Amino acid sequence: MNDNFCPSHTVVELDTWERGPVFRHFIDDLRCVMSLTVDLEISRFLKRLSASGFRFYPAMIWAVSNVLNAHAEFRYGWDDQGRLVLWDRIEPYYAHFHPDRETFAKLVTPFSSDLETFHRRFLEDRTRYAALDHFDLTDVPPNTFDVSCLPWVRYRSFDMHIFDSGTYLAPVV
Repeated sequence: MNDNFCPSHTVVELDTWERGPVFRHFIDDLRCVMSLTVDLEISRFLKRLSASGFRFYPAMIWAVSNVLNAHAEFRYGWDDQGRLVLWDRIEPYYAHFHPDRETFAKLVTPFSSDLETFHRRFLEDRTRYAALDHFDLTDVPPNTFDVSCLPWVRYRSFDMHIFDSGTYLAPVV
């Protein structure tokens, strides 16, 4: 696995965790999907990106990653032994589009709270994995969340349902 990833975590003891009973209810008794659409005004963000030479897509992924990593509620997941854990950090798992082939690959770039560092890593990863298609990336760390955007489509709301065992905890942005 890439040395830049840091899948360290704390195991959550459900029997003593104050949120344990509520968590168990939503995992064991109730399968639900929650979606929230929030309109954001980003003109100042775009101006700063343009003035600094940063590209929108990696900067958007950085901004989302920065917010999600600042809140423990978004960093829960499962370790390789099936235990509930709180990740120290989550990594963005994003779509890299190939317009010429009309396909995309899913990539992971290690998060850094420094935009310049993340932006550089993102561009390096896109170059390194340019030949990948779809879900060909190996060694995807367990502490990821899905993030992407469709900048060529104007939309106000997007809803996605993940049909699994009902235990998928990572955010989808």
